[in-house]
Amino acid sequence: MAERRVTIGWAEGLHARPASIFVRAATATGVPVTIARKGGTPVNAASMLAVLSLGAEGGEEVVLASAAEDADAAEAALDLLARLISEGLEELPETV
Repeated sequence: MAERRVTIGWAEGLHARPASIFVRAATATGVPVTIARKGGTPVNAASMLAVLSLGAEGGEEVVLASAAEDADAAEAALDLLARLISEGLEELPETV
C-alpha cells in the first residue's frame, strides 16, 4: 500500500471549498484513495461528506493511502494529492 503523510496547507483546513477541490482531484485520479487524520480511521477521499467529517484543520497532518493494483498510478495519485494539500492550492492542477 502506497502512503503519504502531509501537512494541510489551507489555513481553514479541509472545509467547504478546499474539501471540494481535494475531492474533485481525488475523484479525477481514478485511483481508490483514502485520507485520515493522524491515528484516525481512513475515509474515502472521493467522498465530500467523508472528507468533511474528518474535521481536519490547517497545519494538521493527514495520511493519504492507496491500495490500487497499479502501483505507479497509486504513487502518481498520492503525489498529486499530497502536493494539492500541502500547498493549499486554490484550483486544481492542470494535470487533473
